[in-house]
Formats: sequence, C-alpha cells, structure tokens
Amino acid sequence: MTATASHPYDALTPDVVLDAVDATGLRADGRLLALGSYENRVYQVGLDDGRYVVAKFYRPGRWSDEAIREEHAFTQALADSEIPAVPPLALAGDETLSRFGNFRLAVFPRRGGRTPELEDSAVLEWLGRFIGRIHAVGATAPFQHRQCLDLNTFGSQPGEFMLAGNWPPADLRGDYERTLHSVLEGVRACFDAIGNLRTLRLHGDCHPGNVMWTDLGPHFVDFDDCCTGPAIQDLWMLLSGERAEMNRQLADLLAGYEDFADFDPREVRLVEALRSLRLIHYAAWLARRWDDPAFPRAFPWFNTRSWWEEHIAALRDQIARMAEPWYF
Repeated sequence: MTATASHPYDALTPDVVLDAVDATGLRADGRLLALGSYENRVYQVGLDDGRYVVAKFYRPGRWSDEAIREEHAFTQALADSEIPAVPPLALAGDETLSRFGNFRLAVFPRRGGRTPELEDSAVLEWLGRFIGRIHAVGATAPFQHRQCLDLNTFGSQPGEFMLAGNWPPADLRGDYERTLHSVLEGVRACFDAIGNLRTLRLHGDCHPGNVMWTDLGPHFVDFDDCCTGPAIQDLWMLLSGERAEMNRQLADLLAGYEDFADFDPREVRLVEALRSLRLIHYAAWLARRWDDPAFPRAFPWFNTRSWWEEHIAALRDQIARMAEPWYF
C-alpha cells in the first residue's frame, strides 16, 4: 500500500501558515519552526512584538468543531482553576478556533520545559497531585462531543479497520486475527472484572512527552486526545519497568493524586488492558494515516513484515500480562 500523490496538508506551505496566523489578528514576523507532530501540524511562530506562539493546524476531517471547542473549554477550565494546562489564546470575538481556507487552527502561548525525572519519587508525587486536580475538574461535567476510551472505540473498531484492509502480510493475517480476538477477549475480561466503572474527562494521552517540567514544576500540553475514560488512563503511561517497579511508581503518583481526587484501586486491573488497547489503536492510527506522505517518511518500518511479526508478538505478550494478578 503506497501513499497517495497529494494530501490536504500539502497546501500548508510556510506562507499559508504565516498568513493564517496574521488572519487571527496576530502579526507574524516570518520566524517559523515546524515542531514534532504528525496527527496535526504544529509550528512555533515569531511575532512582531518579540513573542513566540504555537500554531496548531488540526487534521482535516478528524474532529468536529464542537469536539475541538470542548478540548479548548476543558483546558481553559483547568487554567482557571490554577492547574498548569496550556489553553489556546482567545482571539477575535473571544474565539479560540480559527479558520483559514480549508484549515482550522488554534494559537497557544509557547511553554518550554523538559521531560520529568520519573525515577524521582517526589516528581511522581508532584505529578500525581496535578493529575488529581485535573480529574477533580474533569469530574464536574461530562464531555458531549469527545470520544470515550472503551473496548469498542480503541479496540474493536481499530481491529476491524485493520482486518478490512491489507495491512498484515497475507501469511500473517490469520495469526493477527486470532491474536487480536484473544487480546480483545482479555481486555473485555479485565473490564468485566471491575463491573461498574466510574469515568470522567481526562487528558487521555498523558505520556511523559506531554508533560513539560520546569523549576516551578509540571505543566500539561497537547489535550488533542482528551476523552472520557477511567482515571487510571492518565496514570499508567507514566509507569515503566517490571511489575514491582510500576507498583512503586503508582504508589508515588497516588500519594499526590489522592490529596485531590479519590482513586478506585480496582482500576489497577485495567493497566495492561489499556496498554493492549493502545497497541491496537496505534497500529490502526498508522494505517489510517498512511495516505499522509509524512507517515511513510517518519514510520518506514510500519509497512514491513518484521514490524508485523513484532506487533503480533507484543499482542500475545499482553494476553499473558492481562491474566497476571496485580497486587497493589
């Protein structure tokens, strides 16, 4: 399967980026730096007054305007509660979502930082406090237009998409389909074991790259994947290592988290289930974006037999990991 000759982002030239920022009422001075982003296109833009802003051009066709505005409203609610999230700037008419040609964009203040030191217990507790505060705000109202993180949205649908296409090599398709079925059954069993599960508004993609650390502590960026789901979703991606090490890290996170929000310990049962869903969803994300020329360039290994063999092996490993009891 090959990339098509053109893509909507092909029209997003540097001149278009600068003109789009100008159209918001800001004045770009020509300084422009593309930042690392594949789902959207994100640029650091210099302004005439010496400041820098970050312009985010949303992928055409992905989110509705209402879903994007919910992302913006959520981050603004967090900032209003003095939680270090980075909402977009309100521009003409107090609007945070702008249009320029066929593109939708938002402009954010630039916030720097470094990756947090996750081996430091004090850092984990600090992060846990702010995630707890995010969830305390997230629990006050539901999303109406954002997706839910569940077995169907992040597992069954992406799996069906892969099987409907030609992504696994023909001689691996049977192995992939059988393994996918077993993984989804394991995920279902994890969720069924909990039963009634509380969900709330989440960051949704709270991995270390979306947490910027400074001497003043953390701030959270990129709420593009904010969604409704269980609280553990914003905690498990900060864990690493063997099970005992992850237990210690989670205890440190919860030492801060539970200062501001209650945590249902049964949700620990979902860590490996959510990891499984992320693996399935990630493969389908790459496949769905393969017509964007940036993806074959950035992920050339995806469309190879060796990658699919490793992916199937990783899914099989998750079947065993989900079956292991998690003593916490």
